[in-house]
Amino acid sequence: MDLKRYIRTVPDFPMAGIQFRDITTLLKDKDAYHELIDRMVGLLEGKVIDLVIGPEARGFVLGAAVAYALCAGFIVARKPGKLPAKTTRYSYGLEYGTDVLEVHEDAIKPGQKVAFVDDLLATGGTALATIKLAEQSGGEIVAVRFAIELAAMNGREAIKSYDVKSVMEF
Repeated sequence: MDLKRYIRTVPDFPMAGIQFRDITTLLKDKDAYHELIDRMVGLLEGKVIDLVIGPEARGFVLGAAVAYALCAGFIVARKPGKLPAKTTRYSYGLEYGTDVLEVHEDAIKPGQKVAFVDDLLATGGTALATIKLAEQSGGEIVAVRFAIELAAMNGREAIKSYDVKSVMEF
């Protein structure tokens, strides 16, 4: 199945010159969504994984499904103020300022094997921040997986010391 044909390209979103790769058109197709999750799980074959971590929001949609298929737990990485219990946070720089992600303080036990899953690799900033947050919490990142990689954005460079794979490349 050619999964790329299920990805909608929205020109000039969120600003002029950006070609936004919209995965929601793939997610609404049951066969394409199933195939994507199967491929992401396949890219994790042979890995010992205790937990999958995904950043909001599309990382939840893909990461939870991958975690379920692997019989692993799932950890949400959220923006500040969204989690109800005590959190660990990680601040990171963006081209236009800073951002913060949080996980519950008790979400990851030291030594647990963690796979990062998200929909898109662009600059690598959110991925690196989520990875660092998991490591700061004691987890060992064993895999970094994406549905889509925007190769021209060179985000792989930011996370090159990890095992990075993507299902599709644009």
